[in-house]
Amino acid sequence: MRVSKEQAAKNRERILDTASRLMRERGISGVGVDALAEAAGMTHGSLYSQFGSKERLVEEAVAYAIAAKAQELPEAFSLDDYVSDYLSPAHRDDPASGCPFAALACEMSRQSRGVRERFTAGVRGAIAFLSGRMASTLKPRQSRDKALAATASLVGALVLARAVNDPKLSDEILRATRNSLSG
Repeated sequence: MRVSKEQAAKNRERILDTASRLMRERGISGVGVDALAEAAGMTHGSLYSQFGSKERLVEEAVAYAIAAKAQELPEAFSLDDYVSDYLSPAHRDDPASGCPFAALACEMSRQSRGVRERFTAGVRGAIAFLSGRMASTLKPRQSRDKALAATASLVGALVLARAVNDPKLSDEILRATRNSLSG
């Protein structure tokens, strides 16, 4: 039985949403096609008919996760509010719906060129976004440099806070980085 174009689009969206969540939660290498198909309520074959390969699915799921997180941002907010939300215990404790950069960065060097290109485009977008939130008194190069440093600090702090097995140290990493990036 053929699936309508509308249903195929809904299936594709469901697969991308599920894949982006599971990859952030378990890592790219920690999620196989069978687990993705089952979690999305699809068959193994339907994933391949939509994407052709796991690599293509990973490329699109990475781009999907980055775009979805960007859409969650309100139009107007302060940089301090963004930093506080990003470096919160709630964000640390929920990688499945959190920042794809922090969840996937450590795996990127071992991914295909296509996956890395999608990830890199997302990082560039985040830097541009943060650069636009820097003080208007800064020159463009200064804003970009501050945005680069802030992006690296945010992602690095979240990665470390998730990696350590000492809750107190994890909280200290978040707090100290928040304080160093605040106004």
